[in-house]
Amino acid sequence: MPKPLQYKSGSIIYFQGDPAERVFILQSGNVSLAHQDIETGEDAHDLVQSGEFFGVKSALGRFPREENAIAIQDAVIMAFTVPEFEALAMANTRIIMKMLKVFSNQLRKVHKQVSSLMEKEKEEQQNPEQGLFSVGEYYLKNKNYDQARYVFSRYLTYYPSGPNAVQAGNNLQQAETEVAKAGKVSSAGQGPAPESDAKALSETAKAYYDAVSFISQQKYQQAYLALKKIVDANKDAEYAAKSAFEIGRCLFLLNKFDDCIKYYTMMITKYPKHPDLSDTLFYMGQSYERSGKKDQAESFYKKIISMPSGEEDGAKIKARRALKAMEV
Repeated sequence: MPKPLQYKSGSIIYFQGDPAERVFILQSGNVSLAHQDIETGEDAHDLVQSGEFFGVKSALGRFPREENAIAIQDAVIMAFTVPEFEALAMANTRIIMKMLKVFSNQLRKVHKQVSSLMEKEKEEQQNPEQGLFSVGEYYLKNKNYDQARYVFSRYLTYYPSGPNAVQAGNNLQQAETEVAKAGKVSSAGQGPAPESDAKALSETAKAYYDAVSFISQQKYQQAYLALKKIVDANKDAEYAAKSAFEIGRCLFLLNKFDDCIKYYTMMITKYPKHPDLSDTLFYMGQSYERSGKKDQAESFYKKIISMPSGEEDGAKIKARRALKAMEV
């Protein structure tokens, strides 16, 4: 029979990814289940109260833990092996009813989050104005001020009275201030960059962001042709690589999934350390999934999750969501 285990406040009961071999019932104290919200990708915490059980789904389903379980007060916990918990549940129908109620609430919560997420993605796909603004926000957040400046200037050109126009103007001013601070210094830090190089980079950048703006307007074929010109011209290695990634994205958005996979396969061969490699693998996984090749899609999602990048990496969050959706 199981014995009560004592955990001091701050103790880890199990980590996300650990093998799930036991079911726990909290006798006293408080336990927090820390995980990522599937809708926002942000950290979330569920509080376990005395008398409640946790770790049931992963233990009964024989899959790794989905969250970190942490004692946030001194806690006394009963730990059951799966056979012990099953015997307890069969002898006590109240436990079964309580499990059904908990799982039902969790399923409703997940359904609500997934529905909200799908609606949000649908709105973004159907709203080119918001899409272009989001691109600028992304570059500003990542301190790519030249790119942010150009994107926000294009936003104000296309949508001078748009719902994000005021914020776009503020962001544009911030980006211009940061660019001015940096000055006209070469990447090697050896003084001003040659005017001809600066001009060439600027022209290539403009062509690239004009092409990206076509994507935000759902003009995928126009974007594809504009990006292909940049890649074929190959005047700037950085923007040629960026354009190569966006070409694959255009093929995906045009529902040319086989072409997307073939193109990205060649791109990875040419750019094995491409900065958008994880997103590239995600679009390849999505292309396989939408082509009905679930096994290949799953292997790509797992590859993304295993890559040595930050936990907040956007592609990792999307890959986890895609894997969970495939399990349903």
